[in-house]
Amino acid sequence: MNEGVVDGGLFVQSFAKGLDVLLAFDAGRTSMNLPELASAAGISKSAAQRFAFTLEALGYVTKDAESKRYSLTPRVLELGYRYLQVDRTLERANPYLLELNRQCGETVNISEPDGVDMIFVGRFPGRQTMPVYMPVGRRLPMFCTAAGRAYLAALPTDAAREILQRSDRRRYSPTTVTEIPELLELLAQSRERGYSLANGEYYQGDLGIGVPIFDRMGRPIASINVSGSSTRWTLDRLQEEIAPMLMETMRLICTTPPSAKDAEPFRVGLHPQAVPGRRNAARRKT
Repeated sequence: MNEGVVDGGLFVQSFAKGLDVLLAFDAGRTSMNLPELASAAGISKSAAQRFAFTLEALGYVTKDAESKRYSLTPRVLELGYRYLQVDRTLERANPYLLELNRQCGETVNISEPDGVDMIFVGRFPGRQTMPVYMPVGRRLPMFCTAAGRAYLAALPTDAAREILQRSDRRRYSPTTVTEIPELLELLAQSRERGYSLANGEYYQGDLGIGVPIFDRMGRPIASINVSGSSTRWTLDRLQEEIAPMLMETMRLICTTPPSAKDAEPFRVGLHPQAVPGRRNAARRKT
């Protein structure tokens, strides 16, 4: 939560608590009764009852008639889906990410920063199956992933250090680097060569290579990365074979908007008849 915004007089506390109720559901709490929901969201039982009733009326949660337990409905996906519809970085990158996926045959991701994590907003699976399910919307820590390190390396050193200090730098695998001096050295190496590496540090056996994406002002706004299994790749091969393709993809995304033809298939959820003006244009032709 942005504390600077919260301090302002425009902050609507009740709206924030309603969102807390939605976010209280996770893999360990797929359904909850009112006391559990109140505890998970940090609110009173009476407040939980009001929010649950409202969210049920809006179609975002459903209540089992027998157990009286609440759970999320598929309508919640619409909230994230709307972001995919309006994310201009994703719209610009998708055609190039698909081409990179075709060239290398491995999984290609684009992720954007949120706090100390990166969140997948686009994914093109490779031809080889991966043992780990990584859907769009998945949140991964910056400090130990190729995408996160690519983003951190593009920041000023002090800004990157501040994020590392706030991160929960736990050891996810035997190769996870957790100490800040070592991480800062890895970021320095990433800046020098133009791409980052991760040696199975979040999921053992999953090798990653990533580059940052910049806006018009030269600020990092996202990262793209390629993931490959250690059964098929080594870090040296990734650098030799994938790095040049990844760097060229980054250059194209940052400098060359895709053609309308190439971008059209990726206009998420857009039916031709829904485009303003098209229906009237069709009528004029008849």
